[in-house]
Amino acid sequence: MPAGYPEIEPHASGVLDVGDGQSLYWETCGNPEGKAALVLHGGPGSGCLPAMRTLFDPHRYRVVLFDQRGAGRSRPHAGDRDAELSVNTTHHLIADIERLREYIGLERWLVYGASWGSTLALAYAQRFPRRISEIVLAPVTMTRRVDVDWFCRGAGAFFPEQWRCFRDGVPAEDREGDLASAYGRLLGDPDPAVHRRAARDWCDWEEALVSLESGGRPNPRYEDERFRLGFARLVTHYFSHAAWLEDDELLGRAGRLAGIPGVLIHGQLDVSGPLRSAWQLAQAWPGSELITVSAAGHMSSGIRREVVLATDRFADRRSGEGSPS
Repeated sequence: MPAGYPEIEPHASGVLDVGDGQSLYWETCGNPEGKAALVLHGGPGSGCLPAMRTLFDPHRYRVVLFDQRGAGRSRPHAGDRDAELSVNTTHHLIADIERLREYIGLERWLVYGASWGSTLALAYAQRFPRRISEIVLAPVTMTRRVDVDWFCRGAGAFFPEQWRCFRDGVPAEDREGDLASAYGRLLGDPDPAVHRRAARDWCDWEEALVSLESGGRPNPRYEDERFRLGFARLVTHYFSHAAWLEDDELLGRAGRLAGIPGVLIHGQLDVSGPLRSAWQLAQAWPGSELITVSAAGHMSSGIRREVVLATDRFADRRSGEGSPS
């Protein structure tokens, strides 16, 4: 089967003022009378892409997408040096999601989270379980200290030369410490030569981690200097704070999701985020289903196919059926 439906255009879009000087771009597509679904993009800082609209049957779903604070078409953009990040945390994003749901006028929705978006989806769903009809996560991340350490250090076992370059991008005195925090400091340096080089080095490491899937082909988004800086600033901002969540908070509160159908999809060969995290979440979340995609990494087409199968499966399910009361 194809890894998605044909591309479509939004039937409505706008900008929502969420306070703190932040304005979020949002859009809806598909069937205006269809089952509501929310897309939470990865990164943090990637922004929504047109391809994300194709994961849902446009005849059966009303799909809501938005660019999280500092990303995509939302303003201010984190690629602007004066963009304030202190009002950009997981808790701010959770509040933004609820504000958007109320603004659009939806009671419940299926929530789909991709990569970082799965961390945000879990945190939001555990805070507001009655607003969730189903959850689809692919690939699964929880942004714990251990996950960030793997991303910044452990994965270097697979790409030692690229990791050495990544590590050596920070001052010598920071190389044995928290690399995400060290990069965050460099990205905040007022000297353009310093923060531009740090953004390039961080994004080169991101590219290395998916190079087995991409065949080493560079992602064109990283050629945009503003995107590169904004993306790196947001990722290091969230990683260095472990997403402002207590250690294993998402695992410890997974019981709050009991009764919400959940599908967890993860590549067995995901270098940037090992399958172990998805497996741990499946053990802690009563009734969830873990789908392991063999020979798939973080962004393989096999992941997309499983997402489409999951959203198709839930398309005709009534939004309140089996959800927490």
